[in-house]
Order: sequence, then C-alpha cells, then structure tokens
Amino acid sequence: MPSFTQDEAAHYDSRIERLVPGYQLLHELVQAQLQTVLPEEAQILIVGAGTGKEVLQLAHSNPHWTFIVQDVSDDMLVIADQNFTNSGLSQRVTIHSGPLESGQYQADVALCLLVMHFVPDNGAKLALLASIHSNLKPGKQLLLADLMKPETQFERESQLKHCRAMGLTAVGEERMRYNLEHEFYPLDRIRLAELLDESGFSSAHMFFKALGFSGLTCIRL
Repeated sequence: MPSFTQDEAAHYDSRIERLVPGYQLLHELVQAQLQTVLPEEAQILIVGAGTGKEVLQLAHSNPHWTFIVQDVSDDMLVIADQNFTNSGLSQRVTIHSGPLESGQYQADVALCLLVMHFVPDNGAKLALLASIHSNLKPGKQLLLADLMKPETQFERESQLKHCRAMGLTAVGEERMRYNLEHEFYPLDRIRLAELLDESGFSSAHMFFKALGFSGLTCIRL
C-alpha cells in the first residue's frame, strides 16, 4: 500500500482530479450503486480512504450509513479526521490506521478505489484482496477501481494528453510518465480475475471505463 505523507497528503485532493480521467463521474457512479443496493442502515468499508473524500460525498446521501476508513498513511488520516470533524461526521466514522486485520469488521460493502495499482503483484495484491474479503459480509459487494494495463497502443499517451488538458503541468506530466513506467503495478483483466478468484470473490463486472482506468464490482463468496 502507498503511504502519502506531508505535502503529498496535503495536495492529494487537488491533484487527483487532474490525474484520473472521469474521476468525479467514477465517484458519482459508486454513490448511485450504493444508494441502489444498500439498506437504510449499512456499514461501508473504504480501503485506502486517504483524506476521506468518499465519506464526505456518501454521508450526505444517506444520514444512517456508517463508515470504516482505512489507510496506511497517518498524514492522510489526520486530514480525513479533520474533514469529518468539520462536516459533523466524526460519530459515524471509525478510523483504522494500518493494514486490516483478518475478520476485524463485517461491512455491508467495501470500496477500494484507485489503490491497488500502487501495490506490487508479489503476493501483496492478493493479501490486500484477502483482507477485504475477511472484513466483508458474505454475499456483499466490493467496488474496485484501478489503473489497468493499457489495452491499446495509444491509451497511455491519451491519458497524459487528457491530464494536460485538465491542468497538469509539464513537470507533473513527466512525473506521471515516470510513475506509469516505474511506480505503478497495473493488472490486465485476466490477472485481476485470477486474483479475485483466489481471494474468494466472484467474477467482476465493469461499471466504469475511462482510458486506462476501470471500475468493477464483484461479490464476496
């Protein structure tokens, strides 16, 4: 799992919308699906919650949902905690710093958005999915969004052009090019399907696709 600290944590929210095509739409689609499948009272596990932006959006769509927000970056969670306090949401949120322990929670749905491409496929991706599985009730959904391996020769270049159009600087573009080659660990669909099967999830169904990023939903078996 990545650990965003200090300036990276402080500027995360202002940068991410320039780096992920359809970022806001992705979150709107997640919210619509949760409003469709969840009961009036439900507990939502957010893995890699960062500054808690998903909570701020989802909490206002249903006043009875509660949240478990997990991240390995204490700096990100400090910002999240302040955001929850400012929004009057602290009593509805459990903050979990560090990796999830097996079976610690029993959530009604899990979100893992824009996290797994930071995690190497050396057993760490499988361990992450397994930890989500053990903290999710049987038969409940995992909504996963991630950077995937490119499916066309021009996909990565199109991503970068879109980022520039969204306001990414030339320096930011060069950093992104480097990260795409050296810092990220995207999967293709076949490998993702293998990992989901190994960790006890159903086959995934796509609900979002924007250049190199995909959003998928699957069920905890």
